[in-house]
Amino acid sequence: MAVETEVKLRLPGGAGHARALLERHGLQATGPRQLETDQTFDLPTGELRQSSRLLRLRSAGDRWTVTYKGPPAAGDRHKSREEIETEVTDGPAFVQILERLGYQPSFAYEKFRTTFKSPGGDGIATLDETPIGDFMELEGPGYWIDRTAQQLGFGPADYITSSYATLYEEHRRSHATVPRDMKFQSP
Repeated sequence: MAVETEVKLRLPGGAGHARALLERHGLQATGPRQLETDQTFDLPTGELRQSSRLLRLRSAGDRWTVTYKGPPAAGDRHKSREEIETEVTDGPAFVQILERLGYQPSFAYEKFRTTFKSPGGDGIATLDETPIGDFMELEGPGYWIDRTAQQLGFGPADYITSSYATLYEEHRRSHATVPRDMKFQSP
């Protein structure tokens, strides 16, 4: 069973500041900045969301990835949960399969993501530019997350374990006119 362990960190200084911070501490981009479009699916009853599980289809460039995430483990300052991912060659056909099985699109979100890694490091850092602000995700063993966060000037009080869906729900409570899905607005 693959387990994902991660935290998010809010970046009030913006993406440029975060990129410089990461590079100053030896983390290097592993590829270009890329738009990721995520669509989550659930049953009409909301069963997956209510049980803290996730079924997601991600589009990034010409790649489609399906992800299942299990409920997070309780009592940890990091978010740890089972994660199963696989690539599919035809995202729209996979959506049709899900719909035939009774799943419906539940929440869509976009982000520009850049992934960073330190040579010989045990984890990855991602810089996520979203419609509700910039975030860094640290993913790897808990000791690596804590050490890397501290090196970057963050501590456990800064850790966010909420999903982007939950963060966006909180944002919508104080911004009533934003759309249901967390997407960049076209000019």
